[in-house]
Amino acid sequence: MKSKSVKGLIASGMFRGPLALGALLSLAVFPEGRNSGKLEKSYEGSGNSTGSTNDSGNECTSDALDPGKVPTEWNDAYLFSTREDASKELERLKKGTQEISEVFRPKFEKLSGPVMLEYLENEKAYSKSLDVLYTYAYTQLSKNVNESFLISLLGSTQDLLTEYKKAQAFATVKLTSLEKDEWDRLFSEEPGLEAYRAYLEANYMRFIDHRPKDESQAAHLAELENQRMKLETEALSEITNTVTKAGEITLENGEKFSVNSQSYSTLLSTDTSRENRKKCYDKRFYHLIEESDSMASLYSKKAQLDDLFARELNYTDFYDYSLYNFYLTHAQVDDMNTVFKQRKEVFEAYNDFRRKKLGLDTLKPYDLMLQLTDQPGKKYAYIDALREIQKSYSRMDPNFKEIFLKMATGGFIDVYPDPEHGKQPGGYCTDSCALKAPPLIFMNYDGLIRDQKTLTHELGHAINFYLMGNSVDYLYCTGTIYEMEIPSTFNEELFVDYIVENSDKDTAVAVLSQQIDDYQNFFTRQPLITEFEYKAHRLCKEKETVSGAELNAIWTDLSKEYRSSSVEYYPEDSAEWTYINHIYLTSNYYTFNYAVSKAITLALFKQYREDQDAFNKKYIAYLSAGSTMPPEEKLKEYFGIKIDRQLFEDAMDVAELRIRELYKLAREE
Repeated sequence: MKSKSVKGLIASGMFRGPLALGALLSLAVFPEGRNSGKLEKSYEGSGNSTGSTNDSGNECTSDALDPGKVPTEWNDAYLFSTREDASKELERLKKGTQEISEVFRPKFEKLSGPVMLEYLENEKAYSKSLDVLYTYAYTQLSKNVNESFLISLLGSTQDLLTEYKKAQAFATVKLTSLEKDEWDRLFSEEPGLEAYRAYLEANYMRFIDHRPKDESQAAHLAELENQRMKLETEALSEITNTVTKAGEITLENGEKFSVNSQSYSTLLSTDTSRENRKKCYDKRFYHLIEESDSMASLYSKKAQLDDLFARELNYTDFYDYSLYNFYLTHAQVDDMNTVFKQRKEVFEAYNDFRRKKLGLDTLKPYDLMLQLTDQPGKKYAYIDALREIQKSYSRMDPNFKEIFLKMATGGFIDVYPDPEHGKQPGGYCTDSCALKAPPLIFMNYDGLIRDQKTLTHELGHAINFYLMGNSVDYLYCTGTIYEMEIPSTFNEELFVDYIVENSDKDTAVAVLSQQIDDYQNFFTRQPLITEFEYKAHRLCKEKETVSGAELNAIWTDLSKEYRSSSVEYYPEDSAEWTYINHIYLTSNYYTFNYAVSKAITLALFKQYREDQDAFNKKYIAYLSAGSTMPPEEKLKEYFGIKIDRQLFEDAMDVAELRIRELYKLAREE
């Protein structure tokens, strides 16, 4: 449940990093579980000579979804129609990496406003083309992490990105060292630069204390980034092929059952046999411990590179680097973690509800995912899930409906799991702003209630990306991670409210209980993952070799600070960290952003319930604005929201209200 964008890596040259270059995997992180007006009908070209710019077709013209016109696989020929075209584009872009240095290095000796504008336009054009190529390579590899051509293409594209960064190092060094009076001169010399002021501030001006001192260091940083990208790719492959494939168990009926990322989640969510759930949980629990040494070795290399990269730019460590890039302070995150630890007892009433609903004396970890419905294994057809999601948007701005129909009928969603053929687990949404096109959504839809929520979550990202792409300049089609997670988590609230209001009581109880599970996940597990990363990084800094057992101990000790005392966890140290994709991403310290975004979302949802018309106007404008202003300034401008301790206290109050609502529904049932 994550958005993916590469432009942060490209356009900033060195500093902001990607929103996320891996897949946002819901199974990996979650406990398995300005007004744009009329939207455009065709897609703007990327500036490359090979990518098709035609609409994918297959689009419905009415609100009704015709199952025959709802594809379940990507039709991504608008990126590249063939692999050969992608390879040709790679070669074309390779030839262009040095052109920027040859053309602009002499001009930067006497930098003027017009030269600065020319450089930005050139940088943007190249960035768009590289963005499209990276998106193609990354999304295709997601469908089969073992495909040699795609592994090579993604690796070559990462190498190209590194070479491009080296080629523009002269500009990075120059622009991050300019004082205010020099910037004022450039803006006065070229009025056209004013449109890029916010971009220049966000990517260069604010980094004057965190810049490479010369081109040699800038090139070294680019190489470090390349190594980090390669380790991320390696980790995602290991997780898909080895870590999440735990082997076979024998179910109570004698059937052999293969435990992988998808089947594990499905069985624990749907099988009413506690013995089967225990066997499945145990198989993976101990398998992860067996895999912990090899993943610790990989993670240790990455953590050391992370912190080395950050220290080169005058940050204490990569955590310090991340917070600065997120526009957040240590105090804000510390306040958040403190609130969630102090108020974790709020969820005890819910855990007691789950225990009684299941008729148990004590909750075990393999009892925490089972759907609380009379038919936990009930499957919902994909087309029916789309229809329910569409109805949940009924009170939103019409743009929601229009973008939804484009996504559902245009071949922009790859729907079903295929782990046996290398499809990686989870879900994510790309950014296709370079083409002003609908994004691509990657799913592993298995038909359960949680899959419907994952789908609407990713559609929230898609709506956000498409609004930005058709509203602001390409360079502003981005944002901090927590900003980009707001529309996805807001969509979840819309879906839950719709189901509770319009479904039978059994379904309403199941959906609402799952939402409370997610609150518990957002406000405990996600900050826990970030704290684990921080402590693991510190250990990796102190020791050249770190064992799986050492990281398992860190994970377990931190878990005790966040998890419920009413659940009887295993006494052995857990290696649950091994399969969490986010900790291997180049944009690590990712997951606490879910907690920040969910707290903001709940504040927004309160405003939505109070005055839907007024909220919708502000919300569409907010989603369309991209990074045209700093994130907290944007929140305050549109909604009057501040990221402080009170925001997190209010979020826990909402969680408490939802639990009361659940008890009321259960009584009515």
